[in-house]
Order: sequence, then structure tokens, then C-alpha cells
Amino acid sequence: MCALRFKVPFSYYNKQDFSAKLAEWIGQVFYDILPEHGYEIREEQIYTAFQLAEAVCKGEVHFAEAGLGTGKTFAYLLTAIAYARFKGKPALIACASTTLQEQLAGPEGDIKKLSRLLGLDVDARMAKDPRQYVCDIKVNRFQTPLSEQPDDSLTSVLHWARETERGERCEISNIPDRVWTQVAWDETMPCETCSSRGFCKLVKARKHYRSASDLIVCDHDIFFDDLWTRDERIIDGKLPLLPSYSMVIFDEGHKVLLPASLRAGRQVIKEHIDSMLHFIEQIQGARTSLISITFAMDKATSQFFEILYHTANEDKQTDRLTVPITGELLKAANTLRRALEILHFELQNEQEMHIQTLSHTRMQTYEALAEKALAALNQFCRNQGKDVIFWAGQAEQSFWVVPRDISGMLNKHLFTRELPVVFSSATLSTGKDFSYFARTLGLNKPSSSSVYSSFDFDKQVLVYLPKKPPMDNSKNWFHEALTQLVSLLQLFKGRALVLTSAPSEIQRIRTGIKKYRLPFEFLWEDSAERGYLIRRFRQKISSVLIGSEFWEGIDVPGEALSLLVIWQLPFPPREPLIEAQRHEVQQQGLDPAITVDYPEMGLRLKQGCGRLIRTRNDRGTIAIMEPVLGTPWEQAALGALPAEARVVQNLEDLTDFTSTKNGSDS
Repeated sequence: MCALRFKVPFSYYNKQDFSAKLAEWIGQVFYDILPEHGYEIREEQIYTAFQLAEAVCKGEVHFAEAGLGTGKTFAYLLTAIAYARFKGKPALIACASTTLQEQLAGPEGDIKKLSRLLGLDVDARMAKDPRQYVCDIKVNRFQTPLSEQPDDSLTSVLHWARETERGERCEISNIPDRVWTQVAWDETMPCETCSSRGFCKLVKARKHYRSASDLIVCDHDIFFDDLWTRDERIIDGKLPLLPSYSMVIFDEGHKVLLPASLRAGRQVIKEHIDSMLHFIEQIQGARTSLISITFAMDKATSQFFEILYHTANEDKQTDRLTVPITGELLKAANTLRRALEILHFELQNEQEMHIQTLSHTRMQTYEALAEKALAALNQFCRNQGKDVIFWAGQAEQSFWVVPRDISGMLNKHLFTRELPVVFSSATLSTGKDFSYFARTLGLNKPSSSSVYSSFDFDKQVLVYLPKKPPMDNSKNWFHEALTQLVSLLQLFKGRALVLTSAPSEIQRIRTGIKKYRLPFEFLWEDSAERGYLIRRFRQKISSVLIGSEFWEGIDVPGEALSLLVIWQLPFPPREPLIEAQRHEVQQQGLDPAITVDYPEMGLRLKQGCGRLIRTRNDRGTIAIMEPVLGTPWEQAALGALPAEARVVQNLEDLTDFTSTKNGSDS
């Protein structure tokens, strides 16, 4: 037996024997080892683990649907750890959010917990969103003589930034978003021309997670960034964003299509083009043809973005603004595309003539910028935009273009690589029918397993739907809803998670609730790093956590979470990717509200409700502030609530559920 196989937590003789021994080990863990440490035996969890392990050993694509409280994380971790050691390459777990990454691989996460219980010494490392790391260039800007004097919060961050090795936000997690964004990496930073290129904090973080031997826990965005650019980076002599891996598990797998589409997209950012044109104008002795096309580019860029934003439909709930396609927009896009083609050609010529005086790295950066912008405009102009989905960015002046059908790309770059791929979620099918999800991914015959929740919801959950909910069309909706929220918080002595549909509502609640002087600690989503907020929420039993990003990936068993407030029903915003779905079903003669809006709302509502009950001992109340009963979406909303949970309409009926709920991790 080779040395590598000694790392596997059981003995085996060959590949075929590994599969059988893996199943035996999984059974031993769930039936013998974990119960000795106080964990209950869950047949649904064990069934899922066996099915998943069999599919992985066969190299299949597998849909592992497991209801709330099944324990799907432990179910897939056992196979992931063993298979990674068997193959000698880490298993990759892609999560839907940073919060879920922390829940898995953080200091108090499931992986550390399982590692201690089984004595495995699991090497798991997180590959986080680059925005979770400090940018050296941004930090250095505050050290120049002309920089403004930073406030106390920023001063402490700057001191930490000079001392930290990898510059990860979780190291200084109680810093609010408004401070963190001043020093964090963002998409506008020109890394290719950076003086710290190759030596910055983000590069050190990548070196750290690339050497993981068992598990790499990334988010969906990083996974698809790597997947779509992997071959290109290797050809260019660059390291891929992620190392080679033995298998892929998508946690919250139902959410992969959005990040897959976004990361496959191309964009034109006005600020980047303006910066490039400004640089070109400063080139001493530049040819007349280059200067001429620079002026033409400036005019074409301004005209295109002026038309783009003049026709864009505003929506505060999304950063992606829907833009109707018009002849005027297509004409402006074609003009900008032709100008970019000429500019790209002239840049190459200019570089050859000024090879000694122009920065090769900077010129390469601008060539790449022009190529990406050209790719976006070519995709948009081809077939008059019918093959793509496009939008205008709200946070910055940008134009995005993404493929309308992502399934072909998934097949080419992932499913044909003969790697085991697992999609894990509580919501992958409709009545155990996986055909819709499989079709959207372009899969013919994936293997699948499905189990319902083992919780007794009729005894564990009460749903409060106010008899007189605040009226949607009333100018006083917010004040009425806030009054009800205050009454609920007083009744439950805090211990609440409040979910909103947009960050803007968080600020409104924060401002409105001040006058009530409630004796609870309020944890606001933008006040600190998300993992820190969740840990604080668990520890401070009477605290109240309020945010728009906690619909998934938050696990708070026990009395700290006894009240879940749905501030607004999570209807999808009027954003381009959803609008594309609405348009498609409308062309088929179907009602977009019934076919798209209500199911999307129901799916997210179901995920949000899943935050409340995490163990068999938990009890709690779900309160929905918006009307449900008697509305067109009643069936979709009620269908998303925990099965058989009792519905009440009076505050007095909640008394039995305000007592402490005892919970233990499992």
C-alpha cells in the first residue's frame, strides 16, 4: 500500500475496495462514533451520505437534496475528506456566501468539529472573495503627506494592515463596511500594473489556500472565475486561481446559475476606458492616428453610456439595471466597437515604436482591457443582442453582457472532465422531480437522492401571519410594520433574526427603531464582518441580527434564534437575469408572475425559514410582516413554510413559543 493511502481514515486494497470500505466507514461514523459524542442517528442523513459516496466513487454528477435538519454537511464531508486523500488532491467545496464558508471552515465550523470528533486533523482552507482582503496600494495612499487624516476606526485598520500577513477581514472583523471598503481590494484596482504585483496580501492568501491537502472551501464566484479562465491562464503562463482538485461539491447548489453566468460575462467599465484614454493622451510623440482615435473613442464612449443610462430602468433592490434594446443603443454600441478595434490596433503599433519608453506591463493591461470590452460589444452586437443578457451597473458606469445559455459552457469546462460533481441543497427538485434543474444545467441523466426533513414542525414551529398586516399601498406601511416588529421583539425578549430584501431597508429600520430604546444589542449587517456578527449573535442570547444577506448559510441552534422575522417577502427584483426568464415564459403564453416571480419568492422564503429550526429541540416562531393570506401569492408563500407548522394571527397565540428553546449542535 502506498504512503498516500495511509492518510485515508480506513484501510483498502484497490480502487474497487475503496468504494466498499468508504461505505463501511461512513456507517461506522454515523452509527457508532458520532452517537458516542451525543449526536442522534438520522436515517435521512445516513441515506444521503451513502448515495453521495456511491456517486462520487463512480465519478458521477449527483443531486443530493436533503431537507432541513438532515445534516447534509457531515454527509458530504466524510466522502470529500476520504476521496481527497485517496486521489492525493483536495476536494473543492463551493459555497453560496462568505457566511457559509465560515460556517464550514471557520474556527468553530463544521469541518473543525468533525476533525476533532474523528481525530482526522483535516487540512481545510478558505479561498474567499478578493474583497475580503486588504489592498496594499489603498493602504499606502493614506501614508502620503497629502492624504487626509484618518478617523480612529480607520487608523486601527491601517495599523493592522501593516502587521498582518494575509490581510483577511475576519482578523479584524468588528470593522464596519464603510471603513473596510476604504482599504479593501475591489474590481477597479489595476492589479496588472500594481507596484505590489505578485507580493500583495491577496497573492499571499492564494499561496496559502493552494497548498491545502484535504479541502478548499471557496465561494461560487471564485469557482466560476477559475473555471472560465483556467485554460487561458495556463496558456498565458499564469497559475489558475484554484489548484487542481479531485471533486467538486456545490453547497446550496440551486444557486450556481447566477454566479456561473456573471463570471462568464464581459463588461465595459467607463472609468477604465477613461483612464486608458487619459494615459494615451500623455504619450510624448504619439502618432497622429493614435491621438485621433483617442478623441473618437472618448466621444463614442460618452455617447454610448449616455444612451445606456438614459434608457435604463432604475431599481433600488439590485445593482443590475435592465436596459431595453433599441436601435439607438445598437448603433452607439457598434460605433464604440469599431472605435475600440482601431484603438487596439493602434496601441499595438505604438508599443512597437516606443518599446523603450512605454511601460510594457501597462500597455499589455490596456490591450487586455480593450480586448475584453471588444468581446462584450461583439457579443452584444451579434444578432442584435438576442443571444445575450445585458444590463447597466448601478454602482459604477458599466455595461455587462453575459451568455443567455450557460449549459454548454458548463458541459465543456466541468461535466466532461470526468470529475465527481455534487449539487447539495434542500431545494433542487419539485416533488423529487429533478428534470427542471437538470435541464437548466444541460445534464441528461444525473444520479440523485432526496430525503425530507426529519423535524416535527407542527410541534416546533409557529407561523404568525398578522390578522391586520400593514397594507402594501399605505404610506404608513413602514411605521405599521415597525410597530409590529417592536412588539414581537419585546415579546420574545430579542432573540431574533430579521431578514430584509434589500440593504436600504436595514438603514430605514435602524433609523426608525432608535426612538423605542429597546434593551437589546442590535447587530446590523453592515456594522462588521458577517462571520463575526453571527458568532456574536450566538453568544449574546438576547441580541437581534438584521440583514439582507442571511437568508442562507446561517446556523444558530438553541435559544439565541427563537424569532425569525420576514420583513418583506423576497420577491425577485426587476433585474435583467430575472427579466430574461419573465420574457421567455411570456413568449410561451404563460404568466410571468405565476411562473417566475412566485416560485423565486417561494424558494428564497423557504431558505430563509430554514434558519430557524436547526435541531430536534429547537422551537420558534416565523413572523411575516407583509400580507400572505388572501393574496395571489398565498399558495406559493404557504408552500415555502415548514410543513405542517401551525398558523396563528394574534400576538396572544405566540405566548407558548416565547419561552426559551433548548438546542444543541448536531
